[in-house]
Amino acid sequence: MLYAFICIDKPGEGLALRKANREDHLAFLKDLGDQMKTAGPFMNEDGSEPRGSLVIVEADSLEDAKAIAARDPYNKAGVFESVEVRPWKWLFGAPEGVS
Repeated sequence: MLYAFICIDKPGEGLALRKANREDHLAFLKDLGDQMKTAGPFMNEDGSEPRGSLVIVEADSLEDAKAIAARDPYNKAGVFESVEVRPWKWLFGAPEGVS
C-alpha cells in the first residue's frame, strides 16, 4: 500500500535545518529503493524556498510507513513542525504497476 508523508517545516529554523541535512535526506530517500515512489518539497508562495515535503512510499502497514518517516534525517534533525502519514492511492499518472 502507498502512504503519503505530509511534512510541514518549522517556521524560521526549518529552512536552515533543511539545508544542513539535505544530503543525508536525499541519500535516505535513495536508499529506500523501490519503496520510494516520489518526493518533493512544498514551496512558499513565490516558489523561492521550501516549506515542507511530500513523500510517497510503499509500505506493508501504516506502522511501517510511520517508522520510515521517523527515520528521515529531516525529521530526526527537527526540520518539521508536523508530519502526517496517511494511506494514499495513486489514481492519475501512476507508473505502470503502481496503485
